[in-house]
Parts: sequence; C-alpha cells; structure tokens
Amino acid sequence: MKTVLPGFKRGIFITLAWLGSMVVLPLLLLLLSALQLDGKDIWQIIVSERVVSSIWLSFRMAFVATVINVIFGFLLAWILVRYDFPGKLFINGFIDLPFALPTAVAGIALASLYSPTGLVGGFLAQLGIQIAYTPSGIAVALVFVSLPFVVRAIQPVLANLDPSFEEAAHILGAGKFTTLRKVILPALLPAIIGGAGMGFARSLGEYGSVIFIAGNVPLVSEIAPLIIMSKLDLYDVKGASVVALFMLTISFILILLINIAQWSFTKRISQVR
Repeated sequence: MKTVLPGFKRGIFITLAWLGSMVVLPLLLLLLSALQLDGKDIWQIIVSERVVSSIWLSFRMAFVATVINVIFGFLLAWILVRYDFPGKLFINGFIDLPFALPTAVAGIALASLYSPTGLVGGFLAQLGIQIAYTPSGIAVALVFVSLPFVVRAIQPVLANLDPSFEEAAHILGAGKFTTLRKVILPALLPAIIGGAGMGFARSLGEYGSVIFIAGNVPLVSEIAPLIIMSKLDLYDVKGASVVALFMLTISFILILLINIAQWSFTKRISQVR
C-alpha cells in the first residue's frame, strides 16, 4: 500500500526524533538539574510550606475552573451547534480569542475589571465580595484562558451527533432531562473528558494572566508557577527545577488518568453501538 507520507520505519523515526528533541530532551534536562541536589534538599523544597500551599492552590483553582468550563462550555457548544441566530459567527470566533490574546494583557484586563474600583469589582465590593487579589481571581483568570479547550472539544462531536437518537428517545416517552442524561451526555462524555483534561492542564501552567489578578500573597494567593519564577529570579535553578518536576509528575499522573478514562468511555460507547 502506497501512502503520501513516509513509510512506517521512516515515519516512526522522524516522529520519535521530533518528540525526543521537543519534549523528552527538555524534560530530561529538567530532571538532571533537579537531581544535582541530594535527596534531603529535594525533600525539604517539596515539603516547604510555601511550595505545598502554592501547588495545592494551583490544582484546586484549576479544578474549579475546569468544572465551571465544563458546565458553561457545554452550554455554549450546544447553542452554537443547535441554534441559528444573528451574530453566531461572531460569538463562535470570539471564543477563540484567549488563544490569540497575550496572557499578560488578559491578566491586566481582568484585574482592572474585577478590582474593587473596577466595573464589576466595584459592584461586587458593595456586596462584600472581592474577586481580584484573592484565590477567586485566580479561578476567573483560569476560566478565561481554558474555556476554548472545552468548547472546541465538545462542539464537533455534538455537531456529528445524530438528532434521530433524541427523537427516538422522545417517541419512547423520555423527557428532556432523561434524554440529556441517557442519550446526549454519554455520547459526548469522551469529548467532555478530553476537553476538561486539556483545559485542566492549561490552567495548571498558566502564569501571565494570573499574576496580575491573584495578588501573589504567600500562602494565600501564590501559585506554583510564581514560586518557580521567584526561584529563578534568585538564580536558584535547581530549586526551581525541583518544584517544576514535582508539579509535572503530579500533572502527568492526573492527565494519564484522564486519558485512560476518556479511552475507556470511548471504547464502551463503540461497543454499545
């Protein structure tokens, strides 16, 4: 069988060489940099109060942002796929704006909007609610930068979902909520998990949009990427590598579990069909 692209042997060699140079080699150098410290120093860095607090905050806010984006990302994808309305193309293109907008610009805009003197923050301040310079501000920034991943993962799958399944469920007497729970969501679940996983991973590494709205108060609103940058500013490359490697390890395990769940649900759906 002839193919346009190179054969398997050349193709796998090119793929592995590219993957090795772009992904594996930098990670290997990161590991070697961290291992220049002895085990005791590495452990002291990992269990230090600021590092533990910042990593826990990063994962917690990333999870909150992911849950919010799954809910509203699904609603956005549903509206864009199932309805026609004026300005639909504009909204559809607007969703991708966080991909193109520099994150520092997004952070400044969000901080100005949600600060106690901002348009939204001023109104919330009258209600005793503060978003900017708190962990809530971090969640807002992460929702902004990771929303497109969820919408774009769900949208094409929803567009290819045959409406006849919903019609059949309606004919058989299923209500709207039952149809959503038993017919639509199971078919979209792999896409939802995939989009949530990509959004979660994006949120964990976000830096530019967060530092302007977080307040960066140690043990309160200081994220893990800021800890890494702080160590680099002090020329503590080894310490920064330890924190980065520890966070990378946890992230890899979580993303691996997400991918396994996505593969499992996809296989289950294909078997049912």
